[in-house]
This record gives sequence, C-alpha cells and structure tokens, in this order.
Amino acid sequence: MAYAANDMSSEAIAERTKPVGSVYTAKDLEGIVDTAAGGTGGEPAEPRSGEAVFNAACSACHATGAAGAPIKGDAAAWGPRVAQGRDTLVNHALNGFNAMPPRGACGNCSDEEIANAVDYMMDAI
Repeated sequence: MAYAANDMSSEAIAERTKPVGSVYTAKDLEGIVDTAAGGTGGEPAEPRSGEAVFNAACSACHATGAAGAPIKGDAAAWGPRVAQGRDTLVNHALNGFNAMPPRGACGNCSDEEIANAVDYMMDAI
C-alpha cells in the first residue's frame, strides 16, 4: 500500500506544498471600499469624523485617563499639549508617544481620520 506522501509526482508535490492562505498589502486593496465604514462599494468612503474615531478608538483612554492620557475637555491637561501645535499632536497620534501606541491602536484609521480625532479633542477645550 502506497501513502500519498510517497507520491513524488509533480502534481502531488504541488498539492502538498500549495499555500494555505494569502497575504494582501494595502497596495493590493487600493480602490476597495470598506462598506462597514459607510462606503457603497462603488465609490470611496468618506473619512470618519473626529467624533466617530474618538468614540470608536480614542475614548478608551481619552475618556478615562487610562495610562495617563489627557481626558478630552480637560483644558489644564491639554493646554501644554495644544501649545506644541496641531502638527506635533497629529504626529504623536500617528506615530505614538509615551504610553500611546501608534494610531492610538486604531489600525483601520486613515491619517486623515486620526487628524480628525485630534481636531475633535482640541476643539473640546
């Protein structure tokens, strides 16, 4: 009795060594619309508002003060940060700063959506 693993034909080897999945990069997904984010599948989705991003991702820390995050609306905590300028705050939000991970751990947020969230928090003080 022969075992399938002993079959050394090209077809059998190809079947045993074929990939079990696929990996896609952002470049592969260009033009594909996330219908969960409000797209229709035929046109690009609008970026989420700062409030929507804050509620979905940022509020875990910026509504509670977790890990020392400044709470949205706390002028005393935000004042020195805002004095650094919007560009610095957006850079920190995109790349991480102190205990905050890059993108505030919002892996599906675009740069524009992160900036919208920063603006939303800045507008609250």
